[in-house]
Amino acid sequence: MRTHSTKTRAAIGAILAAALLALGCEAADASDQTDDDNAVVENSYSIVGTNQTTYYDDAGEIGATSPGDDYYGQNANHPGAAPSYTDNGDGTVTDNVTGLMWTKAADTDGDGSVGYADKLSFQDAIDRAATLRVGGYDDWRAPTIKELYSLIVFSGVDASGQTTTLVPFIDTDYFDFAYGDESEGERLIDAQYVSTTSYVDYTMNDDPTVFGVNFADGRIKGYPKTTPDGSEKLFYAFYVRGGSSYGVNSFSDNGDGTITDNATGLMWAQDDNGAGLDWKNALAYAESAELAGYDDWRLPDAKELQSIVDYSRSPATSASAAIDPIFDCTQITNEAGETDYPYYWTSTTHVNGSLEPGGYACYLSFGRALGNMRGSWMDVHGAGAQRSDPKAGDPADYPTGFGPQGDAIRIFNHVRLVRDAE
Repeated sequence: MRTHSTKTRAAIGAILAAALLALGCEAADASDQTDDDNAVVENSYSIVGTNQTTYYDDAGEIGATSPGDDYYGQNANHPGAAPSYTDNGDGTVTDNVTGLMWTKAADTDGDGSVGYADKLSFQDAIDRAATLRVGGYDDWRAPTIKELYSLIVFSGVDASGQTTTLVPFIDTDYFDFAYGDESEGERLIDAQYVSTTSYVDYTMNDDPTVFGVNFADGRIKGYPKTTPDGSEKLFYAFYVRGGSSYGVNSFSDNGDGTITDNATGLMWAQDDNGAGLDWKNALAYAESAELAGYDDWRLPDAKELQSIVDYSRSPATSASAAIDPIFDCTQITNEAGETDYPYYWTSTTHVNGSLEPGGYACYLSFGRALGNMRGSWMDVHGAGAQRSDPKAGDPADYPTGFGPQGDAIRIFNHVRLVRDAE
C-alpha cells in the first residue's frame, strides 16, 4: 500500500488568481459542464474552503479530532484553501483563490445600502449586467451557480426560525449583506441570490426554476421564477467578471476506479459506496477507505462535492443523476416511489441556532430534492440542491418531511470519496 500526501490548493489558487481574472469573457450555463477535450486549463477551477474551523459531533461543538477519533475527517480536519479577498476600493472585490472579481453589494438602486428595494426578477437581474459599470468595467455578467457558490462560507449560522444568532454564510468584511425585510412581509431567510443556472426540469407545480444561493440559511435551492400568486420572484444579485472557465470540469478516467478533475486538482472515486450511512459512519468509512493504491481518501466538503454536480442533467430529463456519466451512481427508490438517485453527505456541518447547533450536516442532492407539499411528494428544489439532514436519528420520525417545503429527511445518505490529486 502506498500513501500519497495531499497538496495544498491555496497556493495554487493564489498563483493563478491574476491569470484567471485576465481570462474574462462572456460565460453561459455551459460553464457548469465537462470539457470532453480536456482543453480546460489545469487548476482553473480552484475550490475555496468553507471557512469551517470548528469541530462538531452529532449535537454541538467538540474539541479538535485526530486520526482514530470518532468524527475525525470532518471539514475542520481538511479545511482546504482559506477564503481570501481584496477590497479594491471601487465597489469591487477580488477573490484571491478563484481569481474572480465581484461586485461588493447588491445595491441596485444606488442608495448605499442593501434592502428589499434592490431585489430583481430573474430576467431583470440577468439583463442588468449589460449596463453595469461598477469599478469602470463593462464586462460584468450574472454568475453561474458554481461561481456564486464559491462565495459561501460555512462559518455562518442558519437563520431559519431564530433571531438569536444571526451570522450570514458570506464574508461580510468584504460583501454587503441584508436579511429578508420582515416589514415587507418577507421572512428573515429571504436572502436568495440569483444565478444564471436554470433547472433543466421543473419544481413544485411544473414551475420553471432557477438555482440560487441563500446566504441567510446556507443552501442552494431551485426557486420557481414566479410565486404562487403569479408575480415574479425577486432576488438579490451579485455580478462577476473574469475567469470564464471557472466551474468547468475536466475529467480524466484513470482506469483504476478513480476520476481526476484536472480543473480542480481533485481525484474522485468513480463509484459511490452503494449504501446509506449516517454522518458519523460516513466519516469513518471515508477515512478508512483504500482504493487504487491510495489510503488518504476523505469525505468531501460541501464546496468540493458541489463542484462535480452537472446541472445539465436530472433524473427526469436525462434519466440519470446530476453528474457526468463518467461516474456511477447507485439508483434508489425515493419517497414518491420513483427511480431516483441519492443524497450524498459532505464533511461540512450545517450550523443552526438551536440547542443542538451541530446536529445537521450538508448534503448535495444528485437526484430530485424532494419535499412533501400539500400531502404529496414532489421535487421542490431540484437535482443539484444543497440542503442539510440530521446527522443521526430515524427517518421514520419525519414521515412528511421537515420545514416549509417538507424536505425529505433521509439521514442515511451515500458517500463519494475524494482526495487531492498529485
